[in-house]
Amino acid sequence: MPELPEVETIARGLDKRIAGDIIESVWLGSKPEPLKSSAAEIAEVLEHTRIAKVRRVGKHIVFDLDLEGKRSKGKKAQPPRGQWIVHLGMTGQLLIGPPEAEMLKHTHAVLNLKSGRELRFVDYRRFGRLAVVRMEPEQGTGFHAPGAEPLDISIEDFIPLFRGRKTPIKSALLNQKLLSGVGNIYADESLFRAKVRPRRRAASLTTAELKKLYKGLRDVLHQAIKLGGSSVSDYVDAEGREGFFQLKHRVYGREGKPCLVCETPVKRVIIAGRSSHYCPHCQK
Repeated sequence: MPELPEVETIARGLDKRIAGDIIESVWLGSKPEPLKSSAAEIAEVLEHTRIAKVRRVGKHIVFDLDLEGKRSKGKKAQPPRGQWIVHLGMTGQLLIGPPEAEMLKHTHAVLNLKSGRELRFVDYRRFGRLAVVRMEPEQGTGFHAPGAEPLDISIEDFIPLFRGRKTPIKSALLNQKLLSGVGNIYADESLFRAKVRPRRRAASLTTAELKKLYKGLRDVLHQAIKLGGSSVSDYVDAEGREGFFQLKHRVYGREGKPCLVCETPVKRVIIAGRSSHYCPHCQK
């Protein structure tokens, strides 16, 4: 599943390429699973709108839509703003290309843009979700993630998230109600940099260890974004390009291989149904 760096990379790429473009029409496939909002509502909110901005919120991609020009029947009131919310699920992709490009089998949505290009949502496992939000200007920013933003949260707010929690620190990092966007890869990598074992109870971490975890998490996320994310499965950005951070993984996916610091074989354990990788010598 694409995590924060991958979603951030896709959102930045889309914003650079299609912000300001107009959605002229929308085609939606017949499979119901990707549609969190109804097909009729998605088409109504999206068509004839301008894409004002594309940004990441947690693990979601949010298209802020300028509905200027749309009016309620018989009224000239200020039109509502809207948002298109995309969650990529396990294998979802948002691809920009010309209309004549081959239509992939598992394409579930096509946005025809005024510039002559198409934005397509492709997802062969159909775990991704598409939704829209109608929003009056006074309602604020619209869609928001349940947890704190890992790249914005202060150390003063980060430390209390884990105080008193008896769950493993790895599980706490993956709790989207605490931090939105952190997934398996970057939890493992940040714990390695903080020298903390994933099974440790969150409440057992000292203030010094939490400070190291805070720094390690932010460093890992920033580096991964700089390198375009990790392509370990189906992930590609909006132009179909793979990321390169998988070349920098220190423990994730390296079970049995020597630790890059001490050469102790990397171990893999299952925590709350998820694989966790760590060095038994470097991480205490």
